[in-house]
Amino acid sequence: MFEAIILGIVQGITEFLPVSSTAHLILFPWFFGWKGAIDTLTFDVALHAGTLMALIGCFWKDWIEIFLHKRRLLFFLIIATVPAGAAGLFFKHAIEGALRSPVVIAAALIVFGIVMLFSERMKKDRAIKDVKISDAIVIGLSQAVALIPGVSRSGITISAGLFMGLKREESARFSFLLSTPAVFGAAFLEGRNLVSSPDNYDLNLFLAGLIASAISGVIVIRFLLYFFRRHPLNIFVYYRFMLAIVIIGGIWLKG
Repeated sequence: MFEAIILGIVQGITEFLPVSSTAHLILFPWFFGWKGAIDTLTFDVALHAGTLMALIGCFWKDWIEIFLHKRRLLFFLIIATVPAGAAGLFFKHAIEGALRSPVVIAAALIVFGIVMLFSERMKKDRAIKDVKISDAIVIGLSQAVALIPGVSRSGITISAGLFMGLKREESARFSFLLSTPAVFGAAFLEGRNLVSSPDNYDLNLFLAGLIASAISGVIVIRFLLYFFRRHPLNIFVYYRFMLAIVIIGGIWLKG
């Protein structure tokens, strides 16, 4: 139960920080030798359901406005959701298997950290209302790349928005809105495993992790929307580099 709550807090914090939540959910059990239900993709998705609750709690007014008055933005969000959904279906086995490797995570942390640094050099003067279909396609494709652990869905989609000229806070808001259908889809698909065979899982563990993820997620979303008005992504990039060094050290020690 302690491990489930810790992982829920880790998920809630790292899902929205551009540091890769999937990487942290893989690395914590790897570093500390945690085994069992908490070290499975199904548990990871249950934690993502917690961050879905956080997203709905923070952006429900935005979604009502989008459905009622901003159909153009709704269309662009749908377009941007398609690449990640398709990639998740076609590359499901690789995502669940070979890509969940500390080596892959360390490489992705470094490579896409550099991408984030370059994105901060772009001219940023556009708002969400200025988003075009080309922006939606580019950001959607970047979200598909984020299925690789270590990339960071928020990091790569915010960076893609910056490359397309969106202001940092506006890019973050679009990224958070875009994550809602993506997280919902993943939670729905894996959630069927829980519904169809609940006896195979400790539902108390899943519930504890979900609640911890939801609470910490709300706190982090509100913090980031404030943070990105004033500060660049750089501090998160430096954290990614340090984490990659720690992973490489861990691989060396375990090898």
